[in-house]
Amino acid sequence: MSLFVASRSAFRISAPLKRQIRSYATEPTSSKGGNNTLLYGAAAAGLAGVGYYFLSGSTAANKAQEKVKNASAAVAEKIPGVEAKKAFTGGDQGFLSLKLEEVEIINHNSKRLRFRLPEDDMVSGLPVASAILTKYKPLDAEKPVLRPYTPISDEDTPGYIDLLVKKYPNGPMSTHLHDMAPGQRLDIKGPLPKYSWSPNKHDHIALVAGGTGITPMYQLLRTIFNNPEDKTKVTLVFGNVSADDILLKNELATLENHYPQRFRAFYVLDNPPKQWTGAKGFINQELLKTVLPEPKNENIKVFVCGPPGMIDSISGNKKSPRDQGELKGILKELGYTPEQVYKF
Repeated sequence: MSLFVASRSAFRISAPLKRQIRSYATEPTSSKGGNNTLLYGAAAAGLAGVGYYFLSGSTAANKAQEKVKNASAAVAEKIPGVEAKKAFTGGDQGFLSLKLEEVEIINHNSKRLRFRLPEDDMVSGLPVASAILTKYKPLDAEKPVLRPYTPISDEDTPGYIDLLVKKYPNGPMSTHLHDMAPGQRLDIKGPLPKYSWSPNKHDHIALVAGGTGITPMYQLLRTIFNNPEDKTKVTLVFGNVSADDILLKNELATLENHYPQRFRAFYVLDNPPKQWTGAKGFINQELLKTVLPEPKNENIKVFVCGPPGMIDSISGNKKSPRDQGELKGILKELGYTPEQVYKF
């Protein structure tokens, strides 16, 4: 099971900046194994449970059967040489009509929406890093609205994808998604390739995010820390308006607790509460100079994603999905090169 399913206290989020700044230590090599063994065991236990429910005639049989399908798909994904079916194959596939299964309110303007994939044993199969494209046509509009989103569920999770959606004033797609009810459908296609990741591609990466710009960063985090062979160090700088706006804060705190030698996170709030002891205001040059890996280190990468104003200040906005544009702003002033920076 992915580490990211777990939820822990986010006490580290409000830690003072001076306490959060620490040197990385060498993480001892873990000899823990048995991932496949656990998967086989889970599948076997599920099969036994199904036998019981069918014999008893309980209506829980369907739920047990679904668990077996999910476990079997997970096993198939992990066994070398056995590849799970991918829902999103790109090319000429076109849009898939996916049913909204579940909605969870995250905070005052954000929701998690779970969409079922066409088949229960399918995985999204999205390469990292990549996104999906959503489509919705308002009744009074001539053209459909298209918006990209990065799922927050694991790419090898069978049966569904989760989207984390913040509602923006006058945002046609985010408003539509927030108005959706379970059972309704949405057109989705993918993948939209972004930055091609491979284990240990860089010694150290920095993630500078604002608001829902955390979602592609979280995709990278999941991929790195779900892979025991990937030893990449990660620094996150995450800016938000208020403490309630910090998305995925429990998941990020769990990462810090599990990988203190390799992952550290710094939080910046525009409007902090009285008890806030972290950074205040906007993400600025002083903070980035203090916490990011130095540009003189050759094998590093800085990823940036957030509101246009934030990106413009930090790195300059990209010209188009395929054109990163000129490197400007704080990162250029600090000496980073265009090759060291990627704008989502």
